[in-house]
Amino acid sequence: MSADVKAMSFEDALRELEQVVGKLERGEVPLDDSIALYERGAKLKKRCEAKLKEAEEKVAKLTLDGDGQPTGTEPLDG
Repeated sequence: MSADVKAMSFEDALRELEQVVGKLERGEVPLDDSIALYERGAKLKKRCEAKLKEAEEKVAKLTLDGDGQPTGTEPLDG
């Protein structure tokens, strides 16, 4: 759990967030450690939200013109 959240991929951050939530729900850690886990979870959640927003913006840019009108489809790797 020492990886820098800011450098994590969406998938890695989500995977760790699920682990944090699981530990907190099961009460596997002492109260003091729970606080640190909760803080880590909040950072992971924020990272996931930011990565999702980035992806949404890329999709919108690829499929809409400057006026917000659909431009059709084209391969993402093109």
